[in-house]
Amino acid sequence: TLMEDATVPRSHLAQTFAEIERLAEKYDLTVGTFGHAGDGNLHPTVLCDERNTEQMKRAHAFFDDLYEKVLEWGGTVSGEHGIGIAKKAYLARQIGPGGVEVMRRIKKAFDPDGLLNPGKIFADDQE
Repeated sequence: TLMEDATVPRSHLAQTFAEIERLAEKYDLTVGTFGHAGDGNLHPTVLCDERNTEQMKRAHAFFDDLYEKVLEWGGTVSGEHGIGIAKKAYLARQIGPGGVEVMRRIKKAFDPDGLLNPGKIFADDQE
């Protein structure tokens, strides 16, 4: 099972559910979605066998396509689960290079030696 989260403006909830269904069909996946509709935070969950490499490739492609739409609609790739390893490739797309630079400076101020969660947020691992 691969569960993620994304948040969209509530005005895009119906579109997002339709997109999840379309992508599930495109990638031949079973996807259950739950979440917190009041704030637009959804948890699409792909039912998959993590030992099945081909199925996992399709699951990751599903989320890649979904996140592109979510960002296009003014949403975020994480509503409450954070960026971390799984979503660090999307961070710059979401907040831009300037936003990433601000985050780097904040992290450097609190963690000058890079000891806290190294390699967990920035795509180029230069923490």
